[in-house]
Amino acid sequence: MSGLQPARGTHDLIGEEARRHAHVVDTARRVTATYGYEEWATPIFEDTRVFSRTLGDTSDVVTKEMYTFEDRGGESLTLRPEGTAAICRALVTNGLTQTLPQKVFYNGPMFRYERPQKGRFRQFHQIGAEYLGTSDPTSDAETIAMGYAILRALGLTDSVTLEINTLGDVESRTVWREALVGYFRAHRDALSSESRDRLEANPLRILDSKSEQDRALLEDAPAFGDYLNGESKRFWDGLRRGLAAFGVPFVENPRIVRGLDYYSHTAFEFTTDKLGAQGTVLAGGRYEGLVSEMGGPATPAIGWAGGIERLALLLDETPAQDHGIIVIPMGDDMLNAAIRVAQSLREVGLRVEMEMRGSVKKRMERAVKSGASYVVLLGDDELARGNVQLRELATRAQREVAIPELPRVLTSGI
Repeated sequence: MSGLQPARGTHDLIGEEARRHAHVVDTARRVTATYGYEEWATPIFEDTRVFSRTLGDTSDVVTKEMYTFEDRGGESLTLRPEGTAAICRALVTNGLTQTLPQKVFYNGPMFRYERPQKGRFRQFHQIGAEYLGTSDPTSDAETIAMGYAILRALGLTDSVTLEINTLGDVESRTVWREALVGYFRAHRDALSSESRDRLEANPLRILDSKSEQDRALLEDAPAFGDYLNGESKRFWDGLRRGLAAFGVPFVENPRIVRGLDYYSHTAFEFTTDKLGAQGTVLAGGRYEGLVSEMGGPATPAIGWAGGIERLALLLDETPAQDHGIIVIPMGDDMLNAAIRVAQSLREVGLRVEMEMRGSVKKRMERAVKSGASYVVLLGDDELARGNVQLRELATRAQREVAIPELPRVLTSGI
């Protein structure tokens, strides 16, 4: 069949793009491990209730963007649109609520039916971290600092800005929410139609609105800072002191919100101006009710997720690829010896290919064009002495090396 393309909103990861993707994941895996995180992997699809309960029946993700289907047994299943709910479900399912705290790193594909654009796909990939069972502002600061450390390891700290906000505790947020709803109701006719719908179901989402008419109202909307109680102020101060102690620069942005009631205190985003409208590359916050939604106990947590595609687009370069070693038998009767040499080098972690097609001259030409660093030549005379010829292609320097010594020589340099 000809002319087939990837489904709209999906893309293949090949070559340089695949290397960039892998570099983001490998870097995040390495950095999170230094903070004591363990990697978990959850299924790509879950019982639909895992997401409809936690994201809210009125959220755009649930109402417009989830890939939900009924399987042959009549069960409603959903391709995961995000990772946090699945991690919380796994915590409860596997009986780990008795062994808190848990520090979890994850990565993988997520699925949302959105309009595809630069840095935004219908199948996209995320790295994420959840610190489950912690309730102090220093843990929040450390979790954010870990995200910053990943961005620094990727060479991106000059390209991003950390914006933070407080959502306060339930008491503070309830009082502020009432004031906010009262304000928006008084200006209902000036709201966009979408925000008028949100006013009753999820009024905090109005603060996220991109509509010009909505944004014109936000300047005079009640400021959350005026409604923080003493405990919320102490938490907010502790977060900012913690970030300073970890050496993480930030700016305060009171417009960063989370529209669901189980979010509290910390909300943050790492943003960039280099990707157009898709400016958020890593974001998260503190949440209190997700684990209990899954049938577990009330469990405070802090987490974040980062878009791999967006982070990969920001990379200036990826680490140089190891161009490896080419093993060339000078004749067909040396093939078995060539296989043994290649395998001995692979066993110590070296990248090795064998070149066996055509004349020796053609084999060498292909080896040079491949960009390999070294060529190992197996000839009759050398093999009779238990040796091979090792040629460094960049300098054309060549020497005879004993076969048992070859792995050590190539792992330590000629």
